[in-house]
Amino acid sequence: MPTCVPTHTADPNRPERAHPPHSPPHGPPPDRPRRLRIAGADLSAAVAVFLIALPLSLGIALATGAPLQAGLVAAAVGGIVAGRIGGCPLQVSGPAAGLTVVTADLIQQYGWRTTCAITVLAGLAQIGLGCLRVARGALAVSPAIVHGMLAGIGVTIAVAQVHIVLGGTPQSSVPDNLRALPAQLANVDPAAVAVSVLTLTLLLLWPKLPGRAGRLLRMVPAALVAVAGATATAAAAGLVLAEVDLPSWRSHALAGLPEGPVLGLVAAVLTTTLVCSVQSLLGAVAVDKLVARRPGSGHVPRSDLDRELLGQGTANIASGCLGGLPVAGVAVRSSANVRAGAVSRNSTMLHGALVVVAALLMVPVLEFIPLASLAALVMAVGIQMVSLHHIRTVTRHREALVYAVTAVGVVFAGVLEGVALGIAVAVGVALHRLTHTRITHEVKEEVHHVDVRGQLTFLAVPRLSRALHLVPQGATGVVALDGSFMDHAAYEALQDWQNTHTARGGAVEITGRRPGAGVRIAEPAALISSPTTEGTDETGVPSGAGCHCRPWTAWRNHQCELPLSAPDDDRSDHDNRVTGGPSTTSSTSGTSGTSGTGVTHEAGDAAGRQGGHYGRPSRPGTGDSPSDTGTDTGTGSASPAGSVSGAGGPKASRTGTDLVRGLSTFQRSTAPLVRGELARLAREGQRPTQLFLTCADSRLVTSMITSSGPGDLFVVRNVGNLVPPPGEESGDDSVAAALEYAVEVLAVRSITVCGHSGCGAMQALLDPRPDGTPSARTPLERWLRHGLPSLKRVRDGGGPGVRLAGRAPADIAEQLCLANVVQQLEHLRAHASVARALKDGLLTLHGLYFHVGEAQAYLLIETAAERVFDRVRAEDLAL
Repeated sequence: MPTCVPTHTADPNRPERAHPPHSPPHGPPPDRPRRLRIAGADLSAAVAVFLIALPLSLGIALATGAPLQAGLVAAAVGGIVAGRIGGCPLQVSGPAAGLTVVTADLIQQYGWRTTCAITVLAGLAQIGLGCLRVARGALAVSPAIVHGMLAGIGVTIAVAQVHIVLGGTPQSSVPDNLRALPAQLANVDPAAVAVSVLTLTLLLLWPKLPGRAGRLLRMVPAALVAVAGATATAAAAGLVLAEVDLPSWRSHALAGLPEGPVLGLVAAVLTTTLVCSVQSLLGAVAVDKLVARRPGSGHVPRSDLDRELLGQGTANIASGCLGGLPVAGVAVRSSANVRAGAVSRNSTMLHGALVVVAALLMVPVLEFIPLASLAALVMAVGIQMVSLHHIRTVTRHREALVYAVTAVGVVFAGVLEGVALGIAVAVGVALHRLTHTRITHEVKEEVHHVDVRGQLTFLAVPRLSRALHLVPQGATGVVALDGSFMDHAAYEALQDWQNTHTARGGAVEITGRRPGAGVRIAEPAALISSPTTEGTDETGVPSGAGCHCRPWTAWRNHQCELPLSAPDDDRSDHDNRVTGGPSTTSSTSGTSGTSGTGVTHEAGDAAGRQGGHYGRPSRPGTGDSPSDTGTDTGTGSASPAGSVSGAGGPKASRTGTDLVRGLSTFQRSTAPLVRGELARLAREGQRPTQLFLTCADSRLVTSMITSSGPGDLFVVRNVGNLVPPPGEESGDDSVAAALEYAVEVLAVRSITVCGHSGCGAMQALLDPRPDGTPSARTPLERWLRHGLPSLKRVRDGGGPGVRLAGRAPADIAEQLCLANVVQQLEHLRAHASVARALKDGLLTLHGLYFHVGEAQAYLLIETAAERVFDRVRAEDLAL
């Protein structure tokens, strides 16, 4: 099984193309077929979606008060027109539950023919927005507003359909429906309730059928089973119920000229455009996520949101002209399409064609369906729109107020009004967070702590100054910044106080978790030895005092690098001018201290030792030598790693201090922010989706490379990212045990083998005894023999070639690093647990090469002829 599915043909001479996610790719659409071909997966997916769409389309038309044929027209047009033109190949469009309230209000206010005209105008507006290429702007809408809007619409649908379920007629608004509910409960139609209860029971229990037979039966959509079962039961029992009435297509009402006040019509068009567009665009993004999680779906292109708007607009024009409901992307049908294995837009279009056939040939059968059964189906859809998962998500992000206001506004005022209220509350919450800053001062063990929580703007400068002036002259002060923003006024106030306090004999430490924060521990001016006044500021403090790191070095283990050519007592930190702000202590690593005016951390020397710690230095030109990473290790004047060189002061080990300081910073700054998530993981247990096998090299930070967090990766690290083949007498089964546990117990969906540049293990394989002296068989040498097949692959040239896209490997060491990833993937396939999962289609393998000096990840694309490591681009996100 290939390690990953290629999304494009690799060409080393091709200029690199990159475009942002959800923007149209260059050139013709990759999914445009030259001739009509319908894959078997598309055919089966189309049938599954059709069986879901048919009852839902009738139910939504019933809920809006539109002619029932209008739902079938919208389903057919959405499938054929939006499916062919739209930018999301696997999204299914049609009449959506999210449009029910909007359409019902329009029909009540303007009538059906004008509602069709409004649908046409909304389609024109969508085409205009697509031409302006503003689709990505819809993604800026807060998810809390979108989820609140859908929840409000769901509540409105459910409350209205309760009356039909009980055998009555719904009112025009939620308050009216609630007021009429007691009277409706007093006049219940037993037959309608029985059919509705049967529909809901089948709808809920059908997906939970156990056993092998249940797995086969679950292939039939629950919505179809529920409606068909209720219809058959009602017919067999001879129940007298209101049923579907599909008039002749000859009397079908088409769109007419809009009639009504201009401002009201404009508001109606804007509301329809907003709901259709936002629901369709968010649905396209959700479909992309579903496709990305599906194994072997790399050939499905990522959505082009601007093209999706054009497709939805064209579909709304066609649907409105033909007398259909407004069209939008539908989550239920789209997810069913993806799960059924659809591979192209042919499944969506074929489902629309099946709806046309049903509308023309199945009218006598459809007219047996009780309206109470359709109402129960739509009521269940409305209830599902109030998602507990969404509520938990917005609560965790402290946006519950935005969600609640939007939902209540939609229920009691209308969709457009509710969304406007939600946006207003979201802006108010954002301003409140920006302006509400908590500043406290307390004394612990003679150290004055000033904690700043929130955004530090000019509005908080008076309170910040009061708190800072509570720190006595000559005392030690610690300022903890727990926020992500500091404006110029706050920076100046903090910097001025810091300079003044240290000039008068005090000590200052500024810590925080802000991205890009550097490190500075300012010592009292009396302890700073400066032979000249050159480089001092107006307070008399040398401008080079302390240590600052560039914004991207907050996570690094050495905090700062100082030129080795300058004497220790004259070194100044030029990065103070680069950071552009007061320095802070990183929360993710140990902090640096100063003694006098200089601090030296030999991270470059550590990197060099890591790259060649088997007796071979890092090779020049690979980007992993000390000079390539911006460090200097070539002179003997540098102090050893982990030591601090003061101004004429002795060197001392800081290992224990760094550990204690790092733990303290974590408990103070990071632990409060991650405690809730870690508590959830502790309760639920680990459920990683990926096994990440990589080298033990200290420069590889797996969470940084993969942008992952706690609970995402099951990580196995060893020297050389080696996977011993099964049956090897290595005396170490740790890798095989980890593979078995990850695949059999944790059920991970993918395994990634990640190699890297400058790997010391690979260099040791090339030159195991650099000094030419014989050596005993050490544990390290016994372990490295698992890399000998990789070395043989390189030296013998056996099997398909392995190369980097766009350039040749820098040297034989890099060639070996690339070949080692491919070889270890072959070892992986030989393990029984991995082989079984691959055979069942439950697992995918990926190869990755990370170039440390370039900070560039290369993903393995495997073909029959060669193995190519190519850069990850925006269009590769569909993997």
